[in-house]
Amino acid sequence: MSNNPYGLTRPDILNLAPPQPRNVEETGLPQGFLVDLALKFLYYGGVMAGVEIADQMGLPFAGVVDSIIDFMAQEKMVDMRGGKGFGRASFDFVLTERGREVAREAVKRTAYTGKAPVPLEQYVSLVRLQMQDVPFVGIDRIREAFRGLILPEGFLERLGPAINSSRSLFLYGPPGNGKTTIAEVVSGILGGEVFVPYAVEVDGQVIKVFDPLNHKAVDLERPAAPPPLKVGVRGPAPAVKKSGPEYDRRWLLSRRPSVTVGGELTLETLDLIFNESTNFYEAPFQVKANGGMLLIDDFGRQRVHPTDLLNRWIVPLEKRVDFLTLHTGKKFEIPFDQLIVFATNLDPKELVDEAFLRRIKYKVEVGNPSEEEYRAIFRAVCAAKGIRYDDGMVSYIRDTYYKQYDLELRSCHPRDLINLIIDVARFRQIKPSLSQDLVDQACKSFFVVM
Repeated sequence: MSNNPYGLTRPDILNLAPPQPRNVEETGLPQGFLVDLALKFLYYGGVMAGVEIADQMGLPFAGVVDSIIDFMAQEKMVDMRGGKGFGRASFDFVLTERGREVAREAVKRTAYTGKAPVPLEQYVSLVRLQMQDVPFVGIDRIREAFRGLILPEGFLERLGPAINSSRSLFLYGPPGNGKTTIAEVVSGILGGEVFVPYAVEVDGQVIKVFDPLNHKAVDLERPAAPPPLKVGVRGPAPAVKKSGPEYDRRWLLSRRPSVTVGGELTLETLDLIFNESTNFYEAPFQVKANGGMLLIDDFGRQRVHPTDLLNRWIVPLEKRVDFLTLHTGKKFEIPFDQLIVFATNLDPKELVDEAFLRRIKYKVEVGNPSEEEYRAIFRAVCAAKGIRYDDGMVSYIRDTYYKQYDLELRSCHPRDLINLIIDVARFRQIKPSLSQDLVDQACKSFFVVM
């Protein structure tokens, strides 16, 4: 395990970056596959320079794309037009009639026209390599991240080992006490960066992995070391960024992904999603979350029964590998390497049996706040909204509403009540405050009381 409390540093991650392939063989893809991809770009793009084709494919022109173009030229699939600069990379290319015919056949096989995929073996290897050094997060870092939340004594000490395990975590308890917020903070604590491929190739099939909603690009450039101090100069001169070695552009350096799924989760979405109109696949949620966190929010409310879901993941939860199936029937192994968080308002024992709970390594209850914690939350919300806190009025809310109607304290109630008070005050065009009149109207609107 790394001594770095935040996991791999930028130089560490960059040292894991796959180098650019120097020839077709080093791409790990068949030449025919790359020819089809180049043909499709020309088919849709019309006239394109060699360097443009290389950029679209995410591959270097020299040694790779130039070889592909040479092959297409020999097979009378492309013609060369005049260039805009010096060197073959700047020459324009266009499909011949035969090239258009072959391109149409390539589109029928798969309409995928993104960056060239990486072979499955390379993907598996890099995911495992990136996760060898599990990010360690100390208690001070955790306390700092949760500084804005008021939590029970000892809660963070129970949560910390789960974060560092990078395995599975069950957050359970009544609604409105911050389970989703806690999971989001955990995602931020993990931090760091991972390499994500735009797509993966398996048995000639393309699986699209990159998802702009869940994968946020990070600049690959790194700063040079600052120059030494000179006499008469106050402080070092600004560091100048310089690029490192050339990396395989079929990979994207992304912030550690955090994928959240809720009621839309079904068993079908946990397998490859095949698009019959384009003939390529979309990776499931758990693959997009590799190297980061997958949050199953409101677990138990999905359209799939919890037992069926956990049956589907019984092997991945224990072995950290998943098995996916192509529409051809081919089954293959893929990493299942992320912190998976289940957040539920339901009693875990009513959702699943003991055998399944055993496979979820950490169970942490997020219970109702104590009265002291409730008052502290109320005080913090008032401070954030610029409203004078009145402890006597909080006692009034407790006695008049919570006790009289047998209501439970919830961590979200102070925020929701204050927001209602602000809404009422704005409507009346008065300054928001914890006056009895405003408090009563907010409580009567918020609580279901008879």
